[in-house]
Amino acid sequence: METKDIVFGLDIGTRNVIGTVGYLDGDEFHVIAQDLREHDTRAMLDGQIHDIGRVGATCDEVKKVLEEKTGFNLTEVCIAAAGRVLRTVTTHVEMEYPEETVVTGEDLHTLDMMGIEQAGKELKGDEDKKYKFFCVGYSTVKYYLNGDVFTSLEDHKAEVIGEDIIVTFLPEDVVDGLYSAVGKADLSVANLTLEPIAAINVAIPQNFRMLNIALIDVGAGTSDICVTRDGSIIAYGMIPMAGDELTEVLVHEFLVDFATAETIKRASTEGGDITYEDIMGISHTIKSEEVWKLTDPVMEKIAHEVASKIQELNGGKSVSAAFVVGGGGKVHGFTEALAKDLKIVPERVALRGEEVMKNIIFEEEDVKKDSLLVTPIGICLNYYETKNNFIMIHFNGEMMKLYDNGQLTIVDAAMQAGFSADQLFPRRGREVNFTVNGVSRMIRGTEGESAVVTMNGRAVGINTPLEFNADVTLVPSTVGEGGTGTIADLAEFTTDYLYFTVCGHRVKCPKFVEVNGSMEPPTYIIKEGDVIETRPFYTVGQLAEFMDVTIDDRYEILVNNRPSGYDSLVYENFVIDWTTTSPVAYAGDYIVEDGEGMPEDYVPPQAEEEPVKDARTKIKIETVDLPIKINGKNMVLSGKKDYIFVDIYNLIDFDPNAGNGRPLVIRINGEKCGYADELHANDEVECYWQ
Repeated sequence: METKDIVFGLDIGTRNVIGTVGYLDGDEFHVIAQDLREHDTRAMLDGQIHDIGRVGATCDEVKKVLEEKTGFNLTEVCIAAAGRVLRTVTTHVEMEYPEETVVTGEDLHTLDMMGIEQAGKELKGDEDKKYKFFCVGYSTVKYYLNGDVFTSLEDHKAEVIGEDIIVTFLPEDVVDGLYSAVGKADLSVANLTLEPIAAINVAIPQNFRMLNIALIDVGAGTSDICVTRDGSIIAYGMIPMAGDELTEVLVHEFLVDFATAETIKRASTEGGDITYEDIMGISHTIKSEEVWKLTDPVMEKIAHEVASKIQELNGGKSVSAAFVVGGGGKVHGFTEALAKDLKIVPERVALRGEEVMKNIIFEEEDVKKDSLLVTPIGICLNYYETKNNFIMIHFNGEMMKLYDNGQLTIVDAAMQAGFSADQLFPRRGREVNFTVNGVSRMIRGTEGESAVVTMNGRAVGINTPLEFNADVTLVPSTVGEGGTGTIADLAEFTTDYLYFTVCGHRVKCPKFVEVNGSMEPPTYIIKEGDVIETRPFYTVGQLAEFMDVTIDDRYEILVNNRPSGYDSLVYENFVIDWTTTSPVAYAGDYIVEDGEGMPEDYVPPQAEEEPVKDARTKIKIETVDLPIKINGKNMVLSGKKDYIFVDIYNLIDFDPNAGNGRPLVIRINGEKCGYADELHANDEVECYWQ
């Protein structure tokens, strides 16, 4: 057998270090050799390394024993972090599309990154700011499609997608402590996992995880817990109470050192008499029942705390069954007490040992398969399943350590560096919402630039897998320009000018529209919330103001040879005649050459008799009030002697250009008519979009 085929695992616990060397052959894991060494002092407390040098020395002893047993030179090791230092955050995130969209794998990856980012923010809000946490894994608990629970989202059409995600974090000092300890034994880390994950890989097969089950790894300093449901691990937890709590009671009661108390505790699990020597050198023989009487109250307290934590992790309710591993779980009465507190039958709480090691082959003789070996073997098996570890990279010039779950991408590094999802993906600029003739419109902003990423000098995408020791640079994505548009860009604005004939001269006037009640030119930049109304006409007064002339009120104003007033509407190609208070050269920029802006078939309105253009004698204008009915409402036209159809627009608020392609219906007394048709008293006029 070659060295490369084997795996070396260390279970660095509070009380001891267990080393395992083995290899995977099909579905069977062969354990070539194992060694267990207790710490000489209490170098670890509650699963946390306190004395790195002493823990490293113990690891080195185990390594050398296993090298002697196997003949291999062991340089790489698989380790696990205790659940005591684990932080998990379960959160919900959603992503909304601008319109119904087919969900892609890229979308789901983005959703995961949003979940990790949000979980990190929630964790930072709850934890002491002096600690720096790393995401070491995440798992989707549920997917949501438009608010409904779905098992898979890819290729579905959706407006909103969401997920419940559980994200796991470790503090930096814990990882550094483990790395430093094994470094003292001249070992590099080939794989790092979490103790609850290692234990569950052996104790609860994948097909069992559909059930609502709890796994409790009761060690010396901590009791690590994980809960499964619907095929996934849904929660991790820990209580800082385990086997050492029982040992402390025996130390004080029997006046012995900690190691002797440990021996007494372990012997009591077998029943019968126990002989020990106290610190005074006096020998004693006691029955196991005496030990139980002392330890049972503490054991029951631990069981109660474990049960409470399980129910908390499981949404306030008990689980269907519980499996116990670890040496601390072997104490008298623990499984029975846990079953009582979980309110389930005792048969559904059991130690997991030999029965879960059917595929574990021990090549050493006289090895007892029990719950103490579940986690050490799980650490080795996890190497084959995930081969994850911490890798080092340079990110934007700074060294960064990442937990490699086998699927690390540049996005993961960016998120750890503090980049938000908004900085990684291009964002469309602000949109502008407004109305045109009462219809809602929107001008979209432009797409921003994607993040610019290089790895080892070559351009890559943000989802490119990370390489070991990579040098990564990332320039954040940008926000696009906000939506922008002018009046001239509107589909309703077909021309820039209106053309009239004024006193025989062809006049070109800018075509204005009304924005929020004010007249604006074609160059006006549309703003958020603008109310725009197209106005394909001038009033006589507005036309005079534009041409900078003053109308002599002593004389009649004629529009299409009809007497009119300042408020009379003049549309494209209308003919206007007026008399000004002083002579006008008619040579401004608004004067155009004959024929410009005129339709080929245009025939100007003809008068029955020539209007007075330049007479200086005042003409008496007779006016008539004309009662008519417009769209069913009784109204009165006034201020003129004669009236034509277009005069109704002085009475009603109606935009002849707002039909959006629909034909305009205009009738007098039920008959089709033209804009210049005469109106008479009591006519019934109709004007509406079909």
